[in-house]
Amino acid sequence: MNDLQLDDFKTDENAAMVLLVDDQAMIGEAVRRGLSHEENIDFHFCADPHQAIAQAMRIKPTVILQDLVMPGLDGLSLVREYRNHPATKDIPIIVLSTKEDPLIKSAAFAAGANDYLVKLPDNIELVARIRYHSRSYMTLLQRDAAYRALRVSQQQLLDTNLVLQRLMNSDGLTGLSNRRHFDEYLELEWRRSVRDQTQLSLLMIDVDYFKSYNDNFGHLEGDEALRKVALAIRDASSRPSDLPARYGGEEFALVLPNTSPGGARLVAEKLRQTVAALKIPHIAPAEGSSLTISIGLSTITPEHGSDCRQLILAADKGLYQAKHNGRNQVGIS
Repeated sequence: MNDLQLDDFKTDENAAMVLLVDDQAMIGEAVRRGLSHEENIDFHFCADPHQAIAQAMRIKPTVILQDLVMPGLDGLSLVREYRNHPATKDIPIIVLSTKEDPLIKSAAFAAGANDYLVKLPDNIELVARIRYHSRSYMTLLQRDAAYRALRVSQQQLLDTNLVLQRLMNSDGLTGLSNRRHFDEYLELEWRRSVRDQTQLSLLMIDVDYFKSYNDNFGHLEGDEALRKVALAIRDASSRPSDLPARYGGEEFALVLPNTSPGGARLVAEKLRQTVAALKIPHIAPAEGSSLTISIGLSTITPEHGSDCRQLILAADKGLYQAKHNGRNQVGIS
């Protein structure tokens, strides 16, 4: 049932949309007359059983009255077709039979019927059963609609939480992980390396002569330079487990889990060359220079009881060596 029709019926729990499928027009007329004085019951008649599902899809009944004996199509087969069609699989079906036969009744229920009446039933009983089944169906539709709305709400909340989590973990200027997320991730990977006895590498990256860059070009240009360097660092993170982060100011970090010293050295050298190739104009160390980075590298296979600060201190030591030896190079500790 579409949303408009569902809204129409919400205001009256006794409202019903009835579809009678019967090849006898006189039966259709008798049922129509019986329901004509009933408030909020709409009646539709289908004499061709082959058109029943199409008719049901068009009018969206809340109850189907289904004759069992019709020329050219077995009524029980049609009941099964209703149940196999996504548009009609949940609509209540009241089977109309010419006799009270336990075997036929059992077969009708097995095929998917919800109720069984010998035609023509007493009008009071027919109306009562129509309203009962229609009300049950409307409750089902409303419950499903509420469930779908809940699922949408839950998904929206999940999406919002994911966005908030990303914002909480991200540096506002560069989009890389922030210092807090870096600390958490390094601790996590350190514990994993302790457990699995694998190598963990860390690059500490510093933009060379950045204070003089800011002083000469201004903070806006400085921010743009940091974003370009951050993008190069992100591109150097070739695996999902690699974590690029802004460590603070003009200093960055790149966590490389399960990476050997040689593999980390390749990543570091490639990153250094990539930044140099950007040819971002600089005045230091001399007029006409380009912006460069210095990188400190350390690789450790952690031992039980050790602390991940060992790796940071070692990478910092390598960074100091790179700076001390002239910058724009990789220092290994």
